[in-house]
Amino acid sequence: MAKPNSLIHDWFPRPLPAGVEIGPRSWLYSAFAFLHCQSLRPVPVRIGSDSGIYLGTHFELGPGGEIAVGNFCTIVGAIIRTDQRVVIEDYAFIAHEVVLADRFACMPPEPNAAEPDTSSLKSPSLSIAVRRNAWIGTHAILLRGADIGEGAIVGAAAVVDFHVPPFAIVAGNPAAIVGWARPQG
Repeated sequence: MAKPNSLIHDWFPRPLPAGVEIGPRSWLYSAFAFLHCQSLRPVPVRIGSDSGIYLGTHFELGPGGEIAVGNFCTIVGAIIRTDQRVVIEDYAFIAHEVVLADRFACMPPEPNAAEPDTSSLKSPSLSIAVRRNAWIGTHAILLRGADIGEGAIVGAAAVVDFHVPPFAIVAGNPAAIVGWARPQG
């Protein structure tokens, strides 16, 4: 994993936050994605190889926030707001304007004048997980507790805050299982 300071193609005049890792052949549209990143973690965001993080994606991390993106992932214009840990495993696809948030409202972290308490930074708890080869539809909202199983599909504008079994198809607000991506049994 490379630890770049800046992106050669970037229009935004700031470097990437310290510790950000971007794997070989991966694409990140701009350091602007980190405008609201206040993470104090050694590696606040790790992006695997051959992944694309496209225009409009934002990493809004509080002091304890940490995001791991696997290999061969595509994230298009998602907002990831966490002060815990979000994991997106290999081959995941996250469509336009998806929100992953571990609070009831997705908003940038408040700037803190006081020195943050770093004792809670030792072992972040998993807030949201998108497992291998899962697909998340446009405008879906994944809240704390969402654990999208391997090969599962989340329909457009669905709201999920629970464990979705592998290969399930969920839709609605609140989301419910409406089918299966492969036969069960």
